Amino acid sequence: MRLKISDSIGPFQKDFMKDGSKQKMKNIIHLIGNHKILLVLLGGIVGTIVDFKMFPTVGGGLHSSIYASVAAYVGRVMIIYLPFLLTGLNLYYFIRYLIKKNERAYYRFVEVAAIIIGLVYTHLYSDVRSINLSAAWYEQLYNNSRHSYIAPDTYPTIWTIIVIALAGYILLRFIPAGRQTPVISALGIAAVYLGTGLCVVYCIQIMKDFDFFLVLLPLNCMLLFFKAVLMVVVKKIELLQNGTAATKYRRLAKRLDQAANLPWLALLLMLPMLGIIVAVLFLFGQEPHSLIKAWTETAGWTFSQKIAPPNLEHDVHYLCTVAAGGHRKVVKPIRPGMRHGRPIIVNRQLCVANAFEQMLAERLPRFHKAVRGFYDRTGFPLARLIRSKYAADLVYVLMKPLEWLFVMILYTVELYPEDRIAVQYPYRQIP
Repeated sequence: MRLKISDSIGPFQKDFMKDGSKQKMKNIIHLIGNHKILLVLLGGIVGTIVDFKMFPTVGGGLHSSIYASVAAYVGRVMIIYLPFLLTGLNLYYFIRYLIKKNERAYYRFVEVAAIIIGLVYTHLYSDVRSINLSAAWYEQLYNNSRHSYIAPDTYPTIWTIIVIALAGYILLRFIPAGRQTPVISALGIAAVYLGTGLCVVYCIQIMKDFDFFLVLLPLNCMLLFFKAVLMVVVKKIELLQNGTAATKYRRLAKRLDQAANLPWLALLLMLPMLGIIVAVLFLFGQEPHSLIKAWTETAGWTFSQKIAPPNLEHDVHYLCTVAAGGHRKVVKPIRPGMRHGRPIIVNRQLCVANAFEQMLAERLPRFHKAVRGFYDRTGFPLARLIRSKYAADLVYVLMKPLEWLFVMILYTVELYPEDRIAVQYPYRQIP
């Protein structure tokens, strides 16, 4: 019978006073289970508070558009709220199992969905934090971008272990324990062990620049992996004690009666399983020590052993400067340069535009002042909207006709136009 809030408070308080700690915990789980709306509301409140703590400027843009401000707030609350909700659900399901020793069938589907959503969320959040997951330690980055915490060349190895760990988890959670032979159960637990180890190393890797939202996924996975192993071991012990297991289980009863035996057997199987994975991946071009290189061949993280080149600056105030940050095959950067004491990347379009403006300031200062004022009012807001390489590529292409016009004018009025273009943004080593 489902309780109402008004009906549950009184009995709950009485039981809490007279029962033992286990019964108290059961009453808490029962109360939360009957009033899940309270959990959702509490999660919403926590998400809102954390959102204002992390993004105190949300709502400050009402002068531009109240709809944009509301949309930004809702989006950020969802970003904060969703991981907390999934983590809270996973923790609630685990505690409920510890108390009641059973669970509802749909819990495991919610857990799988949480892992999948977590993978997508972690990738998107890394992009929000300007962590370029495709950038190796030696690649040139710009502004506040950071290199990947996993060496991109070793992604096949990392993803293979992730897939095997998830397969082991699904095996343990979706195949009844009574239908699992000891070897199958041990292999599933061994696969889960590999995933747990990967989660631990991942958490240590990003500890140098700790971000709680980047460790939510591995923490959830470790919780779910531990729960899966615990449920299988407990269920198999129950089957042996009840005498309902198959004959092949009875032959191994003395060894399997102890809950620690199956996890230890899985631990012994984990090493040959890892060896097989490495051997197979070696046939597909991965190095034998790629699992180690995945963490050491990085820059700026805990296990990193490489020093990345210093980031160059993309001035977000100038269209041509931003356009120089597009894909190399499109914008064709030629060298580094300096602007206002900061290193930037330079391509010919940027040099041509600056040479034309310099010539204009020398020959027609009043006209240049008017053009500069117009550009400051229109170009700056447009440049701030460019946040990806594809957008920079588009700006570069759209600016091409102007570049050709500038070159034609420079070749018309200048005696040595290429010399003026070449001396723009000279690079000086920062002391």
